Amino acid sequence: MKHLFLSLLRPALLLSCLVAVVLSDPPMNVRWCVKSDKEHEKCLAMAKKAPVFTCVKRPDSLGCITAIHEGIADAITLDGGDIYTAGLENYKLYPIIAEDYGATSDSCYYAVAVVKKGGAFGIRDLKGKRSCHTGLGKSAGWNIPIGTLIKLDVLKWGGFEEESIESAVSNFFSTSCAPGAEQGTSLCKACKGDCSRSHNEPYYDYGGAFQCLVDNAGDVAFVKHLTVPDNMKADYELLCLDNTRAPIDDYKNCHLVRVPAHAVVTRKDAGMEELIWNSLTSLQGFDLFSSEAYAPAKNLLFKDSTQKLVRLPANTNSFLYLGASYMGIVRSLNKEVNLDRSNAITWCAVSHFETKKCDKWSANSMEDGEFKILCQHAPTVEECMKMIMSNEADAIAVDGGEVYTAGKCGLVPAMVEQYDAAKCSQSGVSASSYYAVAVVKKGSGVTWDNLKGKRSCHTGFGRTAGWNIPMGKIHKQTGDCDFTKFFSSGCAPGSPPDSPFCSQCVGSGKSVDDKAKCQASAEEKYYGYAGAFRCLVEGAGDVAFIKHTTVAENSDGKGEEWANNVLSSDYELICPNKASVPVSDFESCHLAITPAHAVVTRPEIRSLVVDVLQKQQERFGKDGTDSNFKMFESAPYKNLLFKDSTKCLQKVPGTDDYKSFLGPNYVDAVLSLRQCNDATPDLEKLCTSHSCQQTN
Repeated sequence: MKHLFLSLLRPALLLSCLVAVVLSDPPMNVRWCVKSDKEHEKCLAMAKKAPVFTCVKRPDSLGCITAIHEGIADAITLDGGDIYTAGLENYKLYPIIAEDYGATSDSCYYAVAVVKKGGAFGIRDLKGKRSCHTGLGKSAGWNIPIGTLIKLDVLKWGGFEEESIESAVSNFFSTSCAPGAEQGTSLCKACKGDCSRSHNEPYYDYGGAFQCLVDNAGDVAFVKHLTVPDNMKADYELLCLDNTRAPIDDYKNCHLVRVPAHAVVTRKDAGMEELIWNSLTSLQGFDLFSSEAYAPAKNLLFKDSTQKLVRLPANTNSFLYLGASYMGIVRSLNKEVNLDRSNAITWCAVSHFETKKCDKWSANSMEDGEFKILCQHAPTVEECMKMIMSNEADAIAVDGGEVYTAGKCGLVPAMVEQYDAAKCSQSGVSASSYYAVAVVKKGSGVTWDNLKGKRSCHTGFGRTAGWNIPMGKIHKQTGDCDFTKFFSSGCAPGSPPDSPFCSQCVGSGKSVDDKAKCQASAEEKYYGYAGAFRCLVEGAGDVAFIKHTTVAENSDGKGEEWANNVLSSDYELICPNKASVPVSDFESCHLAITPAHAVVTRPEIRSLVVDVLQKQQERFGKDGTDSNFKMFESAPYKNLLFKDSTKCLQKVPGTDDYKSFLGPNYVDAVLSLRQCNDATPDLEKLCTSHSCQQTN
């Protein structure tokens, strides 16, 4: 009986424990972090209206960031410079909600330099003047103006090896108020209070920096475009990058840079993110965006100019939110510079085989005791791009479709693969290109006109020849974005796992539960040009979208083991409004001429990447001086790190803008395809969730 009682009791105890666990899991309240007495007052008033909020006080932004990381607080609204800090490995916080400033700028604002009207000096004449900053390390008040002055070569700074950036700025301006700087230095000399980066310093933040200018404690105030009150605009002007001046309201034509809006950050916790969003958006009887009751303090909890809040897409991190262009400015002024990597670049490899090749490249790249190539690994090209944006890697070679996505994320093409050896010795030649073609088995009866309902083999989702070009043509033909209605199934590595475009993929073939299945990496046997052709050869598809050289490279005795018995004469090309032709007749039957693959990187290290790669190919290129490693050979595999057909890498001619590199025809094709939401890679969606993330 005792055993029966215990057996009956145990499920009840277990159930009560489970209920307790379930009930304790969801967060019950939001602990908002504040940085001043006035902000604490406003927070308490908010908590009175909505008891879900409680208030935690810390002396500054870093104190709040630390408190949230340690689980003592849950949320705070930060500017771009602090969002960068919050996203570092030490803290791992994420932006989840952005401020929206209305029609004037949406989720962006303009960093401007404001001066009193009537002066004769421009932005290039600021040396020796007095400066007012919103705070040390803040976006509009420090990172942007100081980075701009360095970029214009107005402020001379030799780097951290010579002196700190604070020291360089101290020597540039006669006196300043930069709240958060070391007390007793010239950067605090113009301040009115304790020079802390909080509202305890009257000249802190936008309103404070402008008041510093109004009080004649400075000659220029670095603020945002909405700072100057309407009734004072006539007495002030903006400094423009061309050394002229403009009225305050002409900020769209006269600004330093557009800056991502302030955003709410928290820990990675879906339940907490949901609670913060719901609590803020359902708040009744309290004006989040007004600090009038706490005058003279301004911008408490949120900026007073905020019109509404915008929820950011899931998986947005600090680096994706800020964008590569802004990240470059922040890094250039960041004290934590990794000197070990100053003369090297870190290549991002996708797949086990690419990593092995990269490791061999790195081992052979040593010069004078220093590695010139370091290696990083990611499961997909998109993850590699994220690593490049977050400074964990520096470069990767990608196809045109991926160049487009990289460009949308603020990365730039640095070098392009050249497939014509004769052009490698010429300067100023046009970038290489190749033909995107549709290949079918000879005699299969498959034509462009009867493709509907067939199975398709693609190099990868979002890739140029394998996806963007053929699907763009099909979209123009049908006007339907649902390509699963056109093809019955297929393999397009990188597609969602439950998509019909994953059903024909085979993965690595190593296990039943194969995590490589449909992954956009060489671990998936049907990935890339050779993989898409193999998909057709092995009967997993009826058509393969590849480039014009792929069949020749994988038939008639060439290619990997699977291609041993493949004859090029057993395959043919199809294209719109034309009968099928031999695979060698690609000039008369192709879908488009597409741009070559290119190396993408962050804009601020483009020249370093070009310099390192030019020297590396002198050693390891087709005619390199060192035979221990070959950059453009992948045997027994295919197209690892670079395409095997590459003869050399050339600096991207002309501008480094991704649109100029891809050309108007290709950009138009991609834009047409982007009308279909499902045709846009997830990374591109994250990078374009607001306009300030992209290069200005």
